[in-house]
Amino acid sequence: MGDPELTARIHGGVAAIDPAEWDRLAGSDNPFVSHAFLSAMEDSGSVGAGTGWQAAPITIADGDGTIHAALPAYLKAHSRGEYVFDQGWADAYEHAGGRYYPKLQIAVPFTPATGPRLLFEDDAFAPPLLRAAEQVCHEHGLSGAHATFVAPDQTKHFEDAGWLLRSDLQFHWENKGYADFDAFLASLSSRKRRTLRKERAKAQDAVEIRHLTGADLTADVWDVFWAFYQDTGARKWGTPYLTREAFTLLGERMGDKILLIFAYIDGQPVAGAMNVIGGTTLFGRYWGCLADIPFLHFELCYYQAIDAAIARGLARVEAGAQGGHKLARGYAPVQTVSAHYIADPGLRAAIADYLEREREGIAAEQNFLQARTPFRKG
Repeated sequence: MGDPELTARIHGGVAAIDPAEWDRLAGSDNPFVSHAFLSAMEDSGSVGAGTGWQAAPITIADGDGTIHAALPAYLKAHSRGEYVFDQGWADAYEHAGGRYYPKLQIAVPFTPATGPRLLFEDDAFAPPLLRAAEQVCHEHGLSGAHATFVAPDQTKHFEDAGWLLRSDLQFHWENKGYADFDAFLASLSSRKRRTLRKERAKAQDAVEIRHLTGADLTADVWDVFWAFYQDTGARKWGTPYLTREAFTLLGERMGDKILLIFAYIDGQPVAGAMNVIGGTTLFGRYWGCLADIPFLHFELCYYQAIDAAIARGLARVEAGAQGGHKLARGYAPVQTVSAHYIADPGLRAAIADYLEREREGIAAEQNFLQARTPFRKG
């Protein structure tokens, strides 16, 4: 470690670490690395036995036991729920006689949202944190460690440590000081402005929309949202990642950070979107609908999210992974970054070559999409 008084330790879960100590390092801007969120994933059974996600957070403490740095980390038996797809790497390595799983995942489970992955008091703790992750790989026979959706101001720490960087694209909405949704619309081309107004009007004519947060998040509300979540999950990935208990715990532990946007017909909820409120960002997470209503998905997930961000003075909306249809609704392409430590030199060389070519393609795609945003030119 370089300092004999510092000790790296793997814990059985974030829930076993003092919440105040963890949150002191995590900060208050990104809710997904908070003790409340990560412990809710563990305590609800969304991660743990039978899920392929074994919580293994790493901390660095001094001789007095004071924690100075931490990693939200998991031993992974598969690559599901990560949104940075390395299954091709796994297949190639295993066909060559290697064993890709288990691996160490430095991430927030099931959450494709950029944020800090190195939690520390000072930048000086970044190198020992990353060395600790590498040591875990070698001591336990893991193929490597993977940090996904790394905050931009932390990517240099991984690069300096020799980890491989990988880019992908998401679509984010940026608040350029808009006073309201109409001010945002004024920044669009006239044709796109008309289209968005028509979509909103058609969706809003069909339903009543309510925003729910904090004390609004009763058991009955979560039961309804659970039905929405299960419907979408069953159609998209087979088995939903979160348990029903996860939503109850999130409501109890961080209800003021949760924003549900529900649509009602005759007083009955028919669709809903879940957002998580950060210090500067509104994060769109889950959506579900039990009725076929034109443009309602766009209204609840994108337009209402913009309304909420403007009302709260937030700088951006991150609407989750993928979704090229977000482009026409004012969400621009933004690169996200993951970092990868590959223990086997041969596999590392092959992945490094692949990533070099992939980066060129990602940059070209971003330029292509950026030229097709709906904003007024000139």
